Amino acid sequence: MVEALITREMISWAIERSRETPDNIARKLNVKPEKLSAWEKGDTRPSIRQAQDLAKKLNIPFGYLYLSTPPTESLPLPDLRTTADATPRRPSPNFLDVLYDAFRKHEWYREYLQEEDASPLPFVGKFTLDDDPKNVGKDIRDTLTIDDKLRQNCDSWQQFLTEFIRRAEQSRVLVLRSGIVGSNTHRLLDVEEFRGFAITDNLAPLIFINETDYKVAQIFTLAHELAHLWIGRSGISNPNYMLRSKEQKNVIDQFCDSAAAEVLVPTDDFLARWNHFYSLNKNLDRLARHYRVSQFVVLRRAYEFNEIQDDEFRVKYRELLKKPTRKKDDGGGNYYNLVLSRNSSTLTRSLILAASEGRVLPTEAARLLNVGVTKLNAIESYIFGEPRHG
Repeated sequence: MVEALITREMISWAIERSRETPDNIARKLNVKPEKLSAWEKGDTRPSIRQAQDLAKKLNIPFGYLYLSTPPTESLPLPDLRTTADATPRRPSPNFLDVLYDAFRKHEWYREYLQEEDASPLPFVGKFTLDDDPKNVGKDIRDTLTIDDKLRQNCDSWQQFLTEFIRRAEQSRVLVLRSGIVGSNTHRLLDVEEFRGFAITDNLAPLIFINETDYKVAQIFTLAHELAHLWIGRSGISNPNYMLRSKEQKNVIDQFCDSAAAEVLVPTDDFLARWNHFYSLNKNLDRLARHYRVSQFVVLRRAYEFNEIQDDEFRVKYRELLKKPTRKKDDGGGNYYNLVLSRNSSTLTRSLILAASEGRVLPTEAARLLNVGVTKLNAIESYIFGEPRHG
C-alpha cells in the first residue's frame, strides 16, 4: 500500500469543515471509526486511494490534503447575514460550492453578452439606500410590469411566482433556484445558512433563491434579491421573516425587505383594502387572493403596519409555514424544467444556443449546467423543439 503523505492537521480541517460526525464520515469511507481517528491523530496514514476517497466524500480538491496549512476560504460576496460586531459563521462546503458555481455561470454569461454588444441595464444601481424603499418597490413593479392585470391572469400565487420569475428573466436577470448543489440530491442546502444572494452587475445581474426554504416565503425572497440589484448592492441574505423590516439586523436587509414588501403588496393599496371589521383569516384570504401572493406575505405586511399583535402574528406565522401547498405550476419534478429552474432559463437557452453554434464546447456547456454531455441534445430539443445541429 502506498501511503498518502498528507498531514493530520489537514485531515482534521477537512473533517471539521464538512460539518459531519466522524462516525458518519467513516461509514461513507467504508472504514472503521478507529481507523479514521488514527489518521486524524497521525498514528497512521491512509493510502492514496483512501485519501482520494476522503477528499471526494468531504467535497474538497484532493490536492488540499497535501497543504501544510488549511486554505482561507472567503465568501466572494458581502455577508449581510450578521451584524458588524458578530462573528461570521464559517460557510459550509455546500454553500461555497453553490456560490462558486453561480459565479462561474455569471462570468460566462457576462462574456457572452459582451460578445453580443449588449447594453447595460438601466435599473441596476438606479437607487441608493438614501432613497425611499416605496419608490424602489414601485420601480421594480413598473419595470417588470407587476400589476393587477398580471395578478388577474394568474390562478394562484404559485403561478404568479412563476410569471414573476419569467418577467425578471425577460429583463435579463438570471434567476437561479435550487435546494441542492449542482445536480447532487445528496447535497442539500441549509435555509438556516442563507435564503438567497444577489450578484449586482449592470450587464448580467444574477440572483439565487434557496429552494429548501418554505415555498410560501420564496416569492418574498425573490423580491428581496431584486431590490438588491435596484440599489446596486451585492450580498448574501438571510432575513428573519419573523421580524419587521426595521428590525432586520443589517441596514441593507432592512431596506430590501421594505422594498420587497412594496413590490408585492403596495402600502397605500394594502391599507385601503385591510378591513378592521373582518377576522384575521378573512383578511388574509381575500388579500392573498387579490395580490396573488401567499397568506404568509400578507401576514407579514399586516404585522409591519401593526394590524395584528406580536403573539397573534407568531402563531399564524408558524401555522402558515406548516400548511401544505399545491404543486408548483412550473412543471414540478420534470427533469428539463428543473434544469431550466436551477440554471436560469435565460442562461440555459443561451448556453445551448452557443453550444449549437460552436461558440462554447459541449463539455463546458454541460459543466456549467451541471448535466452530462449526453443530455445536451435532449435539453436542446425540449427548449427549441428539435436539435439545431446534427
